[in-house]
Amino acid sequence: MTQLLAVAVITVLAVIAPGADFAMIVRNSCLHGRRTGLLAAAGVAAGVLVHVTYTLLGVGLLIASSTVVFTVIKLTGAAYLVYVGVRTFRARGEVEVDLGNKTELTPLAALRTGFLTNVLNPKTTLFVVSTFSQVVGPGTPLYRQVGYGLFMSLAHLAWFGVVAVFFSHSRMRAVLLRGQKVLNKAIGSVLAGLGVSLALTPSH
Repeated sequence: MTQLLAVAVITVLAVIAPGADFAMIVRNSCLHGRRTGLLAAAGVAAGVLVHVTYTLLGVGLLIASSTVVFTVIKLTGAAYLVYVGVRTFRARGEVEVDLGNKTELTPLAALRTGFLTNVLNPKTTLFVVSTFSQVVGPGTPLYRQVGYGLFMSLAHLAWFGVVAVFFSHSRMRAVLLRGQKVLNKAIGSVLAGLGVSLALTPSH
């Protein structure tokens, strides 16, 4: 498996699996409409770039200073991917969103809500660190690492943009929710398998 393929698969599956970002986008889209949901999605994508920036700096320092520590982080990251896979597989599939306490959101507030939800979410930190520790090695060029980070951000923007569009319409919302349980099992299985596979693959 190439580095790019690994990043693409892990990112897409992890983004689709419901979490705090998903619940926030769904809530904003249901209460305030498509535009607010799309702005929140842009905020989430910006938040991912923050995680990517400090992860790039940290992983780079680890590679340069201690191969042993980097290997430990790599294995821990792989274990986390397996954990997320199992949790996703076992998820019931229902999306629980609090639609009470409706308050008006300005465009800036919608953007800020998405940004803060993502930046303050420790699960996003673990996801980004786990992914980078699997695919980045001593020989990985900086431009490629930056490209991986941009892909992660754009993947979040694209997916949550779709979620915002779907959940701002009741009929489209039903379509997206109908297959969530089956989708969770598929995502969980692949993520867990990737975690095991990547843990056994030496860094290049």
